[in-house]
Amino acid sequence: MEFETVIIGAGAAGMMCAGHLDGRTLVVDHAKAPGEKIRISGGGRCNFTNMYCDPGAFLSQNPHFAKSALARYTQWDFIALVDAHGIPWHEKTLGQLFCDTSAKDIIAMLRGLMQARGVALSLHTRVEDLRADTGGYALTLSDGRRLRAGRVVIATGGKSIPKMGATGYAYDIARQFGLPLTDTRPALVPFTFPDRRFAEISGVSVPARVAAGGTAFEEALLFTHRGLSGPAVLQASSYWEEGAPVTLDILPADMLEALRAQRQTAGRRNMTTELARHLPARLVDHLAGLFDLSGNLADWSDARLTALADGLRQWELTPGGTEGYRTAEVTLGGVDTDALSSRTMAARDMPGLYFIGEAVDVTGWLGGYNFQWAWSSAMAAAADLNG
Repeated sequence: MEFETVIIGAGAAGMMCAGHLDGRTLVVDHAKAPGEKIRISGGGRCNFTNMYCDPGAFLSQNPHFAKSALARYTQWDFIALVDAHGIPWHEKTLGQLFCDTSAKDIIAMLRGLMQARGVALSLHTRVEDLRADTGGYALTLSDGRRLRAGRVVIATGGKSIPKMGATGYAYDIARQFGLPLTDTRPALVPFTFPDRRFAEISGVSVPARVAAGGTAFEEALLFTHRGLSGPAVLQASSYWEEGAPVTLDILPADMLEALRAQRQTAGRRNMTTELARHLPARLVDHLAGLFDLSGNLADWSDARLTALADGLRQWELTPGGTEGYRTAEVTLGGVDTDALSSRTMAARDMPGLYFIGEAVDVTGWLGGYNFQWAWSSAMAAAADLNG
């Protein structure tokens, strides 16, 4: 069987690319349904892009690589596509855009684009063998079919959330054809502590500033049975290196001045009681084991109040690790961008071979950025494939 293009991976990037290709195209995926990570994303509403998407929100060994694709197909382009298909959406926080109804609307849109182009889709199907052949590539599928394709696009993502079928297939193909890889690890992932020190306050959430690797994020922090989670932690995890500390700032903006004022009018009140006006009571109980919170407000000098404020502003912790690929939203690292064209996503030294989406060493922040990279990188490849 002859195809102009075979796309391996029916996720966000693979379907987006397929839905914009001319010529005879086949999409192959070992999953039972296309777009499974789209379906579960954003609590089932799919955080499909971010209004503030910018190259500065992406990590890569080459921070300039993503600029071309992101500039040529922007968040506004994808929003226009969503609008054209009548999908209602809303902004949640920090520019994050979600479907009003269901993530399945995005999947249906992509399926519709593929059907309009006559794209063939083979699910429950693995690529057993892929090799360069005269004028293109030869593929053997798990159902016994042998195919020829002029071009092959690898859109299988990274290793994150293996229960959804994620594998390191893209990296295996890169190695097979001599493309270098950068180190990979789980990203946008909760921190864990072996002693489960926060189990007693599991479920408590506070606004926080979480810093790791010289970068800080201000969003919600969630204490869990295993350790730390919440948007601020997930963001910081992409910058964290094993064995390094993270710094939490959970000091409410007005707490220090408020406590000083209360000391004048309600000095006989217990310090823990007053602190619970500013922080969750269960968290205050936990902090009492870390800081000396004894005594009434009247007993607290300015120096002691300042020391407490500094402690809450610079609470340093060293995680034992992360929850790993099991819960990581994305994989950091991947196919080295030095081996790819930033304009087309094609392998420089392997004609007709493309890598798009999460498989590439481009990782976005939490909040729709990684979906936008999927759309943008897919469109960069599609433009080149359409020639």
